[in-house]
Amino acid sequence: MTDLAVPDLCLVVLIGCTGSGKSTFARTHFPPTSVISADTCRGLVSDDEDDQSATPEAFALLHHIVGVRLRRGLRTVVDATNVQPGSRKELVALARDHDVLPVAIVLDVPDSVCLERNARRSDRAALGAHVVHRQQRELRRGLRGLEREGFRRVHTLRGAEEITAARIVDERLWNDRRDLTGPFDVIGDIHGCRSELETLLATLGYRIDRDPQGRAVGACHPGGRTAVFVGDLVDRGPDTPGVLRLVMGMTANGDALCVTGNHEHKLVRALSGRKVKPAHGLAESLTQLAATDDEFRAAALDFCRGLISHYVLDGGRLVVAHAGLKQQYHGRSSGRVRSFAMYGETTGETDDFGLPVRYPWAEEYRGRATVLYGHTPVAGLRWVNNTLCLDTGVVFGGQLSALRYPERQTVSVPAERVWYEPVRPLAPVGGGPDTEGPAHRDPGILDLDDVLGRRVVETRHHGRVGVQEENASAALEVMSRFAVDPRWLVYLPPTMAPCATSELPGYLEHPAQAFEYFRGEGVTRVVCEEKHMGSRAVVLLARSPEVAAERFGVARGTGMIYTRTGRPFFDEPDRTEALLARIRAAAEAAGLFDELGTGWLLLDTEIMPWSAKAQQLLRNQYAAVGAAARASVDTARQVLAAVAARGQDTGELQARMSDRAADIAAFTRAYGRYCWPVDGLNGLRVAPFGLLAGEGANYAVRDHHWQLDLLDRLVAADPDLLSATRRMTVDLGDPGSEATATAWWLALTGDGGEGMVVKPVDALVHAAPKSRGAAARTTTGAIGSATVGATTDAGPAGNAGKVPDRAGDGGVGAQLYGGELLGHGAVVTGNRDNGVPVGRLVQPGVKCRGPEYLRIIYGPEYLRPENLHRLRSRGLGRKRALALREYALGMEALDRLAAGDPLWRVHEAVFAVLALESEPIDPRL
Repeated sequence: MTDLAVPDLCLVVLIGCTGSGKSTFARTHFPPTSVISADTCRGLVSDDEDDQSATPEAFALLHHIVGVRLRRGLRTVVDATNVQPGSRKELVALARDHDVLPVAIVLDVPDSVCLERNARRSDRAALGAHVVHRQQRELRRGLRGLEREGFRRVHTLRGAEEITAARIVDERLWNDRRDLTGPFDVIGDIHGCRSELETLLATLGYRIDRDPQGRAVGACHPGGRTAVFVGDLVDRGPDTPGVLRLVMGMTANGDALCVTGNHEHKLVRALSGRKVKPAHGLAESLTQLAATDDEFRAAALDFCRGLISHYVLDGGRLVVAHAGLKQQYHGRSSGRVRSFAMYGETTGETDDFGLPVRYPWAEEYRGRATVLYGHTPVAGLRWVNNTLCLDTGVVFGGQLSALRYPERQTVSVPAERVWYEPVRPLAPVGGGPDTEGPAHRDPGILDLDDVLGRRVVETRHHGRVGVQEENASAALEVMSRFAVDPRWLVYLPPTMAPCATSELPGYLEHPAQAFEYFRGEGVTRVVCEEKHMGSRAVVLLARSPEVAAERFGVARGTGMIYTRTGRPFFDEPDRTEALLARIRAAAEAAGLFDELGTGWLLLDTEIMPWSAKAQQLLRNQYAAVGAAARASVDTARQVLAAVAARGQDTGELQARMSDRAADIAAFTRAYGRYCWPVDGLNGLRVAPFGLLAGEGANYAVRDHHWQLDLLDRLVAADPDLLSATRRMTVDLGDPGSEATATAWWLALTGDGGEGMVVKPVDALVHAAPKSRGAAARTTTGAIGSATVGATTDAGPAGNAGKVPDRAGDGGVGAQLYGGELLGHGAVVTGNRDNGVPVGRLVQPGVKCRGPEYLRIIYGPEYLRPENLHRLRSRGLGRKRALALREYALGMEALDRLAAGDPLWRVHEAVFAVLALESEPIDPRL
């Protein structure tokens, strides 16, 4: 059996004349989706695979498909004769354009075999023998020149038996070490500073091994960590041989990895006898190596020559290259990739010191992988997007730095002295040298390329979420024209799904359906939270102006208060700052900043009264409806009274008008109780009900008891401004507990409250997958009669209320709670080995609104039997799917914010939430 080693990512070009068995070989050894056949493409463009006049268009299609697959990182096999150098040249160029290796597999069989096979095929029976003979001559003429044409590997199979016995062996590229998951300690440019390297390794916890002469010849970490060196081990410093000896020993023992730097590349050329200019510290290395023995010099040459351009580690989540690497080059193999990894990219200009000006690739980086690199020394560490330069100029008197991965913790040790005077002073970084971790800088937020067209956002908890192009355009207008400073806009809250429709007389929504939903999802305990009737507001609160400037890059202001659509909550900045100051003082008094170890907090709140934000809505919609209804009913009653005075029987009509008048009065009372005068902060009430995030932490994944207990302390510190969220915990296995909660809901709504939100006690819950299209279960149940008392959880009573969901929050379709509807692209696919539970995402909360509040939403007469019957057929599926997608995106934004991802990555999820709000869904739901 003949083994053919084929890289996982490459372009495989099958070469052989008609009848040599290329298609059979491709079907046998490669997945059908990876094989691009010239005959198939000819059929696609002409409906006839034998139509030779369609060959130019067929190959244009073939080259396009091959290019798309290679760009996406997929191994691709070209099934065509490819016996002519010109046809192969185009394919080699395609491989080079996409930085993958071209591999040739030649099927060389006798002419007689090809002729016999063609004769057995009806579509080739008329093919002349001269065609086969010509193709065979072209094949054999070009065999010896395939490597010169650019093929990095050539496999030649001679005869049918050898072809049949061949076996494809998948070969991983040298830079592909995605199987190594760490933990890693990535170390910046060393430049011959062996003593500082030993100090850094000891600080990182490595045990250094020494030979009988006391020289460091290796180091290992007792915790199994692996060191990764970003290159430039040599030149300029006092002990290049010592650094090489130590790093060579570590790599040989499997304790370290190392990529090549430009200085190793130049040293290899010098040691190989090539003519190079001994500048930039090379002369020092050559002198120091000359004092070592021949065996060590030969070993050092072999080591440096064998270093590769970059490593892709930890499942593709980490990339290490000497000068950094664009996303399109990750895991690729070509001279262009190696050059970029060693030298970076320059603009063609030189600076005042005569050094090349480097193109700021990191400022445009949009990849998901963390890229760690060196090459250009800086005075301190800073994250730019998801990249970090670790060259802090130890040889120039700076520091030797490392990053612990995945912890993202930096460790630096100072240089013992200035070993080599720099041509250019180290580039300064705001905040000076790294003392308490790297600075964060986001040179780009979202640019047009990040949002134009249809987008797909990968979420940790709900798979891929799609955003349609037309919705993205609407969100782009809002975000660019009306939103707050984007540096504050780190989260947008999701819409919320209503409970299933109730069949109880006089009720459209009832707690029984909410409890049944969560019980059906395997949730055993829920918390019922009072639903405040105000306007949703996100509060981003910095502890001080210095924190705001350092963490969010905003020079003015200490935070922001904004709406669900990212707009400023107040038009007056002074009013915003005054309210932030009150909340900040309460957080200080409650000790939240110190206890949580954060300089900022992100809160989910309701600001009351409703009229404080929704004045125009009240005046133009609800008040107008009430006034018009009252006027029309009063006129109708006057007419009926006049008719009755003439002796006509109008009793039934007058009774109907009286009922309508009562409904209209109830409608006016329903929205009126949520309105009261406000002057500055006087009259405002803020009800915090969600503690979302702080520095390095996503608090929204913590259980609701933890969140609300901390928020109770915040409320207690300023009860004149802040309102607690009253709540009750319910055991879904205890009918009595459910009855008590139902009675509490009845009392809340009977006193004019909007209702409640039912949430799993554990905030983030996954359940076993349901079959696509399964309907949510609904039940009817008796109204509970237990009284409300000590069963409510601790927390002072606050003003009830909640603003109605705005346009875009409703829906029609099958009654599903999950994101299982076709076309919504949001299904959990299982454990990804990163802590995500297996199963579907469960709704984070289900709202259950009271009958009188729903009168505001559905109109004064919605409770009339004929209207209620019609409303019970409302479709909830799309609304619920939307709620899940927006929740997943919100959690994704918080995860990325907590992980320190660049702002554009956070905005990717935030923007998607805003875009989904444009979906055509019933706003009343």
